[in-house]
Amino acid sequence: MPRAPSPAKPRARVKPALTPIDAPLGSLTAQAYRALRAEILTTRQRPGAAVSEGALAAAHGFGKAPIRLALARLSQEGLVRAVPRRGYVVAPVTLRDVQDVFELRLILEPAAARLAAGQADIAALRRLDAVCRASYRTEDPDSALDFLEANRAFHVSVAALSGNQRLTQQIGLLLDEMTRMLLLGLGGRDRTGEMAHEHRALIDALAEKDGPAAERIVREQIEAARDMVLGVLLRSRAALEVA
Repeated sequence: MPRAPSPAKPRARVKPALTPIDAPLGSLTAQAYRALRAEILTTRQRPGAAVSEGALAAAHGFGKAPIRLALARLSQEGLVRAVPRRGYVVAPVTLRDVQDVFELRLILEPAAARLAAGQADIAALRRLDAVCRASYRTEDPDSALDFLEANRAFHVSVAALSGNQRLTQQIGLLLDEMTRMLLLGLGGRDRTGEMAHEHRALIDALAEKDGPAAERIVREQIEAARDMVLGVLLRSRAALEVA
């Protein structure tokens, strides 16, 4: 009588290495990523500037491995570009980039706000708005970055209320790319009061389940931000050097 084949041994699962995105927040890779991202968004690393793993590792006190993984993640986010045999270049910001990103925002965000009307946790949105109302110092790029990160969290939270995860993800990616443009567009100007007024108007429309009003308010906010950024870029020779 033939022997029954022995059951195949289960294959050992290979645990994948952590990517920069998965790395714990306290890891050296995550620390390097946050440090480099802040430098790029605040333009301390100028758009178009060449950067190397060795120079960044020496400047920040990290080894090359965390810097390499951090640059890989920043490349995925479009903030740096790999150049063969040269390392990386900080992604430039052109007038076409600004126009393209704002066009996409005008397509996606008003629709998300309309879908979010009536679905909002108004108390949660008011808490986020309170964070956004914390004023920043116009001479301090880091405080302006914190302010814009809070503003991003507010708008992504509104998009999430639409119930469409893909729509929310795309808006989040656009807002990540927008942060550096807005920092250039602020141009030493404190917009805390203006943006707080815009947020309150949007929260009121969402609370009243007024989808058309929420859509209109978001569209007006995006158009105002677009005009501000384009105006600064066109007026400032230093800003145009990023093209």
